Amino acid sequence: MKLQFTKMQGAGNDYIYLDCRQSGVPAQAPALAARLSQRHFSVGADGLICIAPPMLADADATMVMYNADGSEGVMCGNGVRCVAEYLYTHGVVKDRIELDTPQAGRKTLYRTAPHSWCAGMGRFSVRAEDIPAVGLGAGPLLDVPLVAAGRNWQVGCISMGNPHCVVAGQARLPDAVQLAAWGSALERHPAFPQGTNVEFVQIHTPEHISAVVWERGSGATLACGTGACAAVALLILRGSCPRKKAVEVTMPGGTLSVCVLEDDTVLLTGPARTVFEGVVEVPEG
Repeated sequence: MKLQFTKMQGAGNDYIYLDCRQSGVPAQAPALAARLSQRHFSVGADGLICIAPPMLADADATMVMYNADGSEGVMCGNGVRCVAEYLYTHGVVKDRIELDTPQAGRKTLYRTAPHSWCAGMGRFSVRAEDIPAVGLGAGPLLDVPLVAAGRNWQVGCISMGNPHCVVAGQARLPDAVQLAAWGSALERHPAFPQGTNVEFVQIHTPEHISAVVWERGSGATLACGTGACAAVALLILRGSCPRKKAVEVTMPGGTLSVCVLEDDTVLLTGPARTVFEGVVEVPEG
């Protein structure tokens, strides 16, 4: 069976996009995600995103995402901007796009410039039950001790609709080997029954930080939109970054802009670009 796809990226966070607005999400989507995401052996990506019919009548589409291991994801800040860009360039020519998601609710996106979108990411939470986290207290989980990979850590735990474990205040960011060892250990720590995304953060100024990310279900990625939001939100609660101002988050694949409002609503702005379109042969069924 031949499958038509579009490869897109936001700050280097790349996904394979399937336009399923007419056909619906294929039953084999998890298997396709695991198969097609393999770099060097297939298309290669951080996962698969299906653009499905809207769940509610006033939406433009629904985003359904799968990680590179085939597990279903909850939200992707870079992916949601790319869905808006795809729709804008495929018949939904509006500067405001409304997207449904199965687990993270409605997301509203605004076109800020060619190939750039601002996504309303909702409110964050540092309560244990929202992350979820166990054995760390009820929260707010701003600075809690963990032992992983044979090291003692002080971490902040935060939900952006999906779980995040933020290691802030690094003198230098971990290299690739350290990121794989430390990130995977924290991702699977017993404190996180559903696993967690992990961000290691270096603070340059109150309005500029750098981060590297180990994504739950995908491993090291060049950027993570929800991870950028989680890092900035945590640093605001710790008093290191300002509210109501754009904080630049530099990641290996590019820079994202995060603004946290007074009511804890988070706005994420960044690029969304098509890399290429193609056709790949996949097994039937």
